Amino acid sequence: MDSRRFGRLAAVLTTVALVAAACGPSGASTAPSAAPSTAPSVAPSADGSPAAGSTAVTFIPKQINNPYFDAALTGAEKAAGELGGTVTQVGPSSATEPQASYIQDATTQGVSAIAISANDPDAVVPALTEAQAAGIKVVGYDSAPASNYDVFVNQVDFSGVGVLLADWACELAPDCTGEIAILSAAATATNQNAWIDLMKTTLTEPKYAGLTLVDTVYGDDDPQISTTQAQGLLQAHPNLKVIVAPTTVGVLAAAQVVSAAGKSDSVKVTGLGFPNDMRSFVKDGTSPVFGLWSVPDLGYLTYYIADLLVKGDITGAPGETFSVPGLNGDQPYTIGPDSVVVMGPAFRFDETNIDDFDF
Repeated sequence: MDSRRFGRLAAVLTTVALVAAACGPSGASTAPSAAPSTAPSVAPSADGSPAAGSTAVTFIPKQINNPYFDAALTGAEKAAGELGGTVTQVGPSSATEPQASYIQDATTQGVSAIAISANDPDAVVPALTEAQAAGIKVVGYDSAPASNYDVFVNQVDFSGVGVLLADWACELAPDCTGEIAILSAAATATNQNAWIDLMKTTLTEPKYAGLTLVDTVYGDDDPQISTTQAQGLLQAHPNLKVIVAPTTVGVLAAAQVVSAAGKSDSVKVTGLGFPNDMRSFVKDGTSPVFGLWSVPDLGYLTYYIADLLVKGDITGAPGETFSVPGLNGDQPYTIGPDSVVVMGPAFRFDETNIDDFDF
């Protein structure tokens, strides 16, 4: 990990009690999570509006009280503090609930920008269209709206994640053979579906001929539903070798289920998760390898881009470049096709480095 980037992450983590479980309600945590913020991170002016010239960004995650998005919020709050702006987080209590009303409220309030992780990529478009018509900048993060955003901040290259998930399944299945299954989040989640589709494409290559994908189930980024789905996979597929969960709620639930069932020797778990969640499962052999990115950096970059858009420093057009101190090795980011910015590669976590991370 880039030392300056890790330094920022460490600073954030020592300032707040950051999560030990992500992409799910705080009940899934094994350590205290940061409380969600519904108040601006910088004090407003006397009439209650953001201070003149400041950038007010409303973050609308898939789900509030969700440790993954709370972690992203800590990064956004840090960026807002450094740039003299404000950030507020609002949204549904379930990852399957509509987000349009929150977009409409932010539009009515006249915020500078909306940052959204879309539950349903198409359902949010009409409300985002209205927001843009009102002069509000829109930044997608984590999971892209179908259209009507100025920039989408992709945490990692989607194709890279698809390959990693297939590679980790191959690594954990004996001789890269046997049955594997996927435990995803919501069936409408843009990022989950893209990763899964690319994983399936990767599995068609000769290297993975011995692996058989027998099931794909959805836990809706809910710890209990994910637990039930993981238990169902073990019951329905007695010869299962690997559960792949590209959701931090799902990977934790699957690891807990496999470990509690005493099947860690025969069934392995991999996917995307927080090191603090998965440390014990790496060490007991349930989940020898998994990955993720710096979630606070995702929030930091998202707010920073919103601020650049509001100030007119970028428009979101492909080919534009900009720099964010401390991120991307201090090298410029380039806005790519479809106005997408890729934050950086995922980290691989295993027994050689799991104790080096604390988030």
